[in-house]
Amino acid sequence: CSRKSPLVIRTAQQAKTVRFLHVAFDTTGDSFLAGDHHGNIYVFDISRNRFRLVQKTGQACTALAFNLRRTTEFLVALADYSIKCFDKDTKQLVSWMRGHEGAVSSISVHSSGRYAITTSSDTAQLWDLDTFQRKRKLNIRQCVGIQRVFFLPLSNTILSCFSDDSIFAWESDTLFCKYQLPVPESGPRIYYKAFAVTRDGKSLAAGGRSNLLHLWCLDSRQLVRVLQMPSQVRSVRQLEFLPDSFDGGASQTLGVLSQDGVMRFINIHTCKLLFHMGSHDDAITAVTVSPNGRHVVAIMDNGSINVYSTQSLTQEYNKPPAPRVAVVTGGEADPDFSNLKVKVRSDVVQRPAKTSGRRTHTKVLRAPAGSMAEDKENELPAGLNKKRLVALLKAFGEYPAKYRMFVWRSLLCLPENHAAYSSLTDKGLHSAYLTLHEKYPIKSHKLQRGLQRVLSALAHWAAIFGETEYLPLVAFPFVKLFQNNPLLCFEVVATVIVNWCQHWFEYFPNPPLNILSMAENVLAHHDKELLQHLVDCGITSQLYVWPLLETLFSEVLTRDEWLRLFDNVFSNHPSFLIMACVAYITCCREPLLLCSQKQDFEYFFHHRNNLDMGAMIKEAYRLMSSTPADIHPRTMLSDFTPLSRGQYPVFNHYPEFIVEYQSQERERIRLQEMEYLRERQEVSALHADCLRRQAEEEAYYAQQGLLQQAEDQRRQILAQEEEKLTQQRTKLAAMKRELKVKELQLLDAARRRFLKHQQDLRASQIQRLDQEIRRKMDLRERETATAVQDLEVRQMELEAQRKLLEQQLLKEQERVGQEVQEEVEVRTRRAEREEDSFRELLHNTETDLQALEESLAEACQLGLESDWQQEVAERLDQVDAEQEKKRQRLAEVHRQTLAQEDRLADTLRDVAGRKVRNEQECASSVETNSVSFCSDGQRQVRIRAPCSTRGLAQQPVTTSSTAGSNMVCLNSPSASESTSTNFSLDRGRAQLDSSERELMKDIRELRQKLAARAREAGSVSSRSVQSPSPVSQ
Repeated sequence: CSRKSPLVIRTAQQAKTVRFLHVAFDTTGDSFLAGDHHGNIYVFDISRNRFRLVQKTGQACTALAFNLRRTTEFLVALADYSIKCFDKDTKQLVSWMRGHEGAVSSISVHSSGRYAITTSSDTAQLWDLDTFQRKRKLNIRQCVGIQRVFFLPLSNTILSCFSDDSIFAWESDTLFCKYQLPVPESGPRIYYKAFAVTRDGKSLAAGGRSNLLHLWCLDSRQLVRVLQMPSQVRSVRQLEFLPDSFDGGASQTLGVLSQDGVMRFINIHTCKLLFHMGSHDDAITAVTVSPNGRHVVAIMDNGSINVYSTQSLTQEYNKPPAPRVAVVTGGEADPDFSNLKVKVRSDVVQRPAKTSGRRTHTKVLRAPAGSMAEDKENELPAGLNKKRLVALLKAFGEYPAKYRMFVWRSLLCLPENHAAYSSLTDKGLHSAYLTLHEKYPIKSHKLQRGLQRVLSALAHWAAIFGETEYLPLVAFPFVKLFQNNPLLCFEVVATVIVNWCQHWFEYFPNPPLNILSMAENVLAHHDKELLQHLVDCGITSQLYVWPLLETLFSEVLTRDEWLRLFDNVFSNHPSFLIMACVAYITCCREPLLLCSQKQDFEYFFHHRNNLDMGAMIKEAYRLMSSTPADIHPRTMLSDFTPLSRGQYPVFNHYPEFIVEYQSQERERIRLQEMEYLRERQEVSALHADCLRRQAEEEAYYAQQGLLQQAEDQRRQILAQEEEKLTQQRTKLAAMKRELKVKELQLLDAARRRFLKHQQDLRASQIQRLDQEIRRKMDLRERETATAVQDLEVRQMELEAQRKLLEQQLLKEQERVGQEVQEEVEVRTRRAEREEDSFRELLHNTETDLQALEESLAEACQLGLESDWQQEVAERLDQVDAEQEKKRQRLAEVHRQTLAQEDRLADTLRDVAGRKVRNEQECASSVETNSVSFCSDGQRQVRIRAPCSTRGLAQQPVTTSSTAGSNMVCLNSPSASESTSTNFSLDRGRAQLDSSERELMKDIRELRQKLAARAREAGSVSSRSVQSPSPVSQ
């Protein structure tokens, strides 16, 4: 494919367009990996214009890395959060790494290819690619996400960028935090999302959700510049520095991919928009730049891949600085410079339309007529002919890139003296280049060591090369081209020095004035106006020729332009290099005529400019052919002489005494410097010791002063504390007095409350006693009422039985009739008289019993009045006991009554039986037995009247007189006896009520006496207070 036009690569599987997601270049920059959304991994070879499928993962990839130490291996981060390592040649799985809990967004590989960092939104992990084991893991808080973690070039530093715009630098070996970039406090917040670092690892560009870009200097750790993108840019998706072959890693071109899918390339120093890629219709989603900066791969929005050539993109803007230089168009230059105006535009330079490819035309070269000696002179090693190569070079302008190194080896006739080169390298690094990395830092350690090794070999070959300051600039392009073959690199540089650097060292350490004079003479012959302008501006050949020669055009040309130039340099006489310098100046005459300041000229000859390489080479050939012989450098420079085989030639084309003097001076200075450093170290140690002692002494005195001040302060504090303590003691005594008074008041109040509580307790106890007495009285009344009701029921039963007996007696009386009527009347009168006498005797007995009870009550009253304080509780118990005894007596009386009733019934039944048996006896016997039975029965009924006569069997009476007398006996005595029984019960109840009333009266009198004593003596002893307790109980 053409390197000057984009290459669109698409593939299809089963009529489905494949959408590419990620791209990664290898270390050479000539091939890259691409992963699609089906999980297929392709490798594209740009130089061969071929691609092939190397792996099928089965799931979409999220990140790729192709710059491992083993060049055939690559890393793939998959959608299942795992990372796999494959070999692109064998297509075998090398390792499988797990540990992430989220999708891996980026993979950063160390410059040595041994370590890799994988980053997800929540963590970053460091892997050892030799063992494929995880070494470290970076965990963060949930509220702060990780944006990106990556290695810095040319160092072992890890840079971690977080979502809160904080950036930390860590040491990769120890993971020690080296520094943190300060978060900008002024200005709007950017919310970093995209980051890019230059190849030398000194500058960091950061962008995010804004059209502002922050440019950080990592050496000074300061924000050096804020770049504002055009208004079309609202947010930044990706940042990429565009590397250059000869910029020493300090890239100046920055690519900014914005939200509109356009990649804009700007110059970070001039802040000029150079060119752009993509458009709104054909938007770009991601961009990857090759390590050598020759190609840019863009993943488009439709899933395709566009490959751009950097040379075709940058050749339109290689111009002098816009603010000071303007290109004059439209014929010859106008001598009146006042009409020229310089207008700075930010428009993108439009590239002219170019063909998408270049067709190679084959041309058969015929051998020109000439002598055999000329053919033999043009013969080169490996069967090549120099004359034919020159003809091929003039036809195509350059040698094929694939065979360029082979052609150069043939043109330079390199001897490849392995033994001689080994003898030079065995001497080790030259002392002059031990600190080369400090003056010329290079991103690649391999390239740094190769340059150091070649320069040391040159210094061991000739002593002057250890003193030449510009030798690294001369050798660096060749070291980069031949970095894999140091022997060829050394011999190419030595051949260039021997042939194209003739007479450069005659005026050492000054620039080669003779060579500069040659170039100035040629320029004066071909362009006097330009030379006069340079002279008028005070610009000498040391400023406009020597920068081109000492760097061999590496600062002003791109890689391809430089290779094309040296294709012609190596194919011509050594004087062609001087003519190339003059041709470069004359081709840039119009911008140079516009420059008037020295710094403008210095900038012009140390930076790339807009130049047509083909025109420059044609001009150099024209100068070679049209320059007069008297001023032509050919006459002063020898023809090409290759290096000798076996041993390298002796190089002594320089003032040896100066070099030796400088070497001696350098050695002397080195020794003096070492001595100075040693003495300085000793002085520093002594000074440090002195400072330490002085600091210790000052610290001691300061400490003593502080101690004295502290002691005074403590004394003042103690005095204040003692005064405060005295005041506090006074306050405490007053508080104690108040507390004592309050305590006494509280005690008195407590005592009063206790007395009141005791009074309330006694009152409640008395109230409970009253309630208990009332309850017992109610209970007794209820029991009495119940007993009365039982007696009434029993009396009613007796009355019913009496009536039943009367009916039976009536029947007997009807049967007995008139037989015993008269006898009954006689017996009745006699019974009445006996009954009257019995009633009198019973009345006298009851009267005596009542008197005895009254005397007993009086005695009890007298006993209560004499010992009321000690016997209150006993009296209450006695009352209860008496009541219980009375209840028992009543129950006993009730049982006796029942027993008497049973005996009476039995007696009646016996009497009736006897009367039936003796019915036919004689009348005199019947009368006698009847009279005795009546008298005995009436006496018994008078005694046991309160009881009923249940089951009483009536005695049959044969005569009417007996029936009549029996009827009178049953009716009259029963009524009289029930009346007497009722009277005795009522009298006992009245006595009990009177005794209860007297007891309640006594209790009330006791309460009154206790209340009076409590009011009279409030502070009596506890025994006097507790003395009524038996009463309350």
